[in-house]
Amino acid sequence: MMQALDAPRPDPSRPGAAPAGASDMVLVARVRAGDAAAFESLMRRYNRRLFRVARGILRDPAEAEDVVQEAFVRAYSGLGGFVGPGGFAAWLTRIAVNDALGRLRRHHRHGGTSIDTPAGEMLMNSLDHSALAAAAARDNPERNALSLELRGLMEAAIDRLPDDFRAVFVLRAIEQLSVAETAESLGLRPATVKTRFHRARARLQTMLAEHFSAVWPETFPFAGARCDRVVATVFKRLDLDGRRARS
Repeated sequence: MMQALDAPRPDPSRPGAAPAGASDMVLVARVRAGDAAAFESLMRRYNRRLFRVARGILRDPAEAEDVVQEAFVRAYSGLGGFVGPGGFAAWLTRIAVNDALGRLRRHHRHGGTSIDTPAGEMLMNSLDHSALAAAAARDNPERNALSLELRGLMEAAIDRLPDDFRAVFVLRAIEQLSVAETAESLGLRPATVKTRFHRARARLQTMLAEHFSAVWPETFPFAGARCDRVVATVFKRLDLDGRRARS
């Protein structure tokens, strides 16, 4: 695995530091002129998008991180061949997508477990219980734990989408790109993006509905501390504590 990208942030006061709000094309021009801080700004601007789309294709966070790093290495080396204006984000995303798809094909060809294993089931069986415990210690423990669990369910459902649907769904729903931006990033026709996104949402709704229908009977549980508290309060109000002790 290549070295992580999250290096220390550039010092804005340093001479030549890239302005935070600079456009992609301004930053690209500065990178071409040898400005490393401008390249770091581009990396931090698009790290999350590239990771999400690669993760959506490969269903493997570690390998997705490798894709992100490789995409930026290739982009830096290939900036001389990039022609603007306005298409840097899509060009960069295509580099990551092509690498991720190549890895996906190799996994299929060699029977890789990261692709053939039901990732949704693996994720559901390996929820981070330490993270759940940390959430339980916050101000609203039930809501925080539930939010984490719901996110796990959604990630598991997305992982179970067909290969052709996952990248489209990630860019449209999670990164919230437009149909045109998604089509340009993935090299698809807009009509194809619309169709795959619609079908991905329909499949997710079906999968999540099946899960929740199984847990509806467990909704609003009344046991444990809550049940004990009600019993104790009622016994106290009726002055039955002494009778219970003698029985």
